Amino acid sequence: MRPVHRRRDGGTMARAVGNLLAGAVVLAVLWLAGLIWYAADVPRISPATGPDAGRTTDAIVVLTGGSNRLGTGLELLAAGRARKLFVSGVYDGVEVQELLKLSRHSPTEMECCITLGYSADSTIGNAYETADWMRDQGFRSLRVVTANYHMRRSLLELSMAMPDMELVPHPVVAPTVHLDDWWLWPGTANLLVNEYNKLLVASLRWLVHRAVEG
Repeated sequence: MRPVHRRRDGGTMARAVGNLLAGAVVLAVLWLAGLIWYAADVPRISPATGPDAGRTTDAIVVLTGGSNRLGTGLELLAAGRARKLFVSGVYDGVEVQELLKLSRHSPTEMECCITLGYSADSTIGNAYETADWMRDQGFRSLRVVTANYHMRRSLLELSMAMPDMELVPHPVVAPTVHLDDWWLWPGTANLLVNEYNKLLVASLRWLVHRAVEG
């Protein structure tokens, strides 16, 4: 009878391995489909002519970490799109005047309306640092300036940190990110895959947050 039991055990093991492989294939297909959707959904053009282009908010936040973000935030502030600008995730020691000079803006023009945040070192940190500042200021609406590929995750984190605030996205098109045929560009492909994986983790946190809050 022992050989029979071994054959049965072997068959059970084979089925278990087959089920695991089938499950892994399904997960891989779902992951790839999500990545393709995510990459296709990244904004390709600036929102300068969109429905929210001329809209004003109480404040603007710039999430540091990419090219053209600060310049875009300063231009929006200068155009009167908000009363104040908050720059989250600034390196210690950097001052408003230094940032303005680097962005080729006169320090005397907008220095009074800009606040720098130094405590954040991640998107989650950006969200909670910004939420604290918004509540201190008594503001209710916020225009979010960050890279186009980073916008979806940023809005998710910000919505968890301050669910009572109105968020207006203002994605900045990153010139070094090649979204057309992105899979042919190793740097862009790596960036999008990493950001997509982080978005999946943030989405899971959001689901847990909703379940707990609900």
